[in-house]
Amino acid sequence: MTDPLTQIVTLLRPGAPYAKIASASGAWRVRRDEDSIVFYNLTLAGQALLEVDGRPPILLEEGDFALIPAARGFTISSPDPVLLKGQFSEPVLLAPGQVRIGDPDLPVTTQQLVGHCTFGARDAALLLTLLPDLVVIRGEARLAMLIRLVADEARATRPGREVVLERLLEVLLIEAFRAFSGITAPPGLLRGLGDPHLSIALRAMHSDPSRFWTVAELARAAGLSRSAFFTRFERELGLAPMAYLTGWRMSLAKDRLRRADGSLAEIGAALGYGSASAFNTAFAREVGQPPGQYAMSVSRLVPEDVPV
Repeated sequence: MTDPLTQIVTLLRPGAPYAKIASASGAWRVRRDEDSIVFYNLTLAGQALLEVDGRPPILLEEGDFALIPAARGFTISSPDPVLLKGQFSEPVLLAPGQVRIGDPDLPVTTQQLVGHCTFGARDAALLLTLLPDLVVIRGEARLAMLIRLVADEARATRPGREVVLERLLEVLLIEAFRAFSGITAPPGLLRGLGDPHLSIALRAMHSDPSRFWTVAELARAAGLSRSAFFTRFERELGLAPMAYLTGWRMSLAKDRLRRADGSLAEIGAALGYGSASAFNTAFAREVGQPPGQYAMSVSRLVPEDVPV
């Protein structure tokens, strides 16, 4: 049966990464505010304080991995000593892939492998609503190995670099989200996939989006009563079953329209709409413009102009 997490990460089309080793000493603090950039951080030695806007600070220690998939402002700083409030450090480039932060005359106390990538999907914001906006995983050797592979490939100029990086980043994101799934995850897809009943319904919807699903039918597949299923789904995923299914269908439709993969009638039929007009109406209601107009707008964009 289709794996929803793999489908979503693949549709996000991660790419264009940058990776570096950041060595810090003394009191230091750096701030990041870039939009639509996925930031990841592996603490190689020492400690650092991660403060994502609107969240309590998190102490990162050796072996800890942090991932911020959504565009959010955050700071990373030394926990002790602490830089004066409102002050920030300017990283100094020592060599390609190597930066120094803080007092250069003091010994290095913290070292991190940091990097970022972007998403090529035009509806990345919609897809990201299904995933957590912050992931922190402690002591996962598999993730550390993957991050080092990404960093090594990002700094190299080998043939096939972009394809290799895209696949490595897909594996990295899937591994990170998989390690973060379950009851400890915030409401969303990962939490739903960690539920033994809801995961059955989610995989069914992703495996056959063209089927005329009803809440009652999904509840039977999940082994729950209709009311119990609806309440549980809304609590664990943060939205109703049919709203989730519609959002997923629209993501698939946008991807096919972007690739000019079929006529409107063919795309609509593949997503459970009985006619081109029914698909046209549903798409316009959810996206804000008819599918034909959407397809024309994305076809006029050259790759570097596509919002990421």
